[in-house]
Amino acid sequence: QVQLVESGGGLVQAGGSLRLSCAASGSIFRIDFMGWYRQAPGKQRELVAGSSSGGSTNYADSVRGRFTVSRENAKNTVYLQMNSLQPEDTAVYYCNAVIKPSLLGYLEVWGQGTLVTVSS
Repeated sequence: QVQLVESGGGLVQAGGSLRLSCAASGSIFRIDFMGWYRQAPGKQRELVAGSSSGGSTNYADSVRGRFTVSRENAKNTVYLQMNSLQPEDTAVYYCNAVIKPSLLGYLEVWGQGTLVTVSS
């Protein structure tokens, strides 16, 4: 069994910064992908930023240049540094990971979500 535990959400004023963290624990052979999605009220969940095991990263156009995703592989942890936050960034942010728990098979795992609120 694999779990993702998130932290770092909260309330911030427009223009401010927050850093989200997500740590994976449990039966983990390898983590192929770790990233962040978000879901605003009345909207679909969308990919914000992700990091693959080979080191490549990808970002939603709306956050590129403001957000940075990074991984600390030794700790099975992914971070999302969010700068220049805007009210439209307000959402529940979910950590997501694609994990090999053993030599065979993959698991897609989601965190519980952390709320980020940006006031104008």
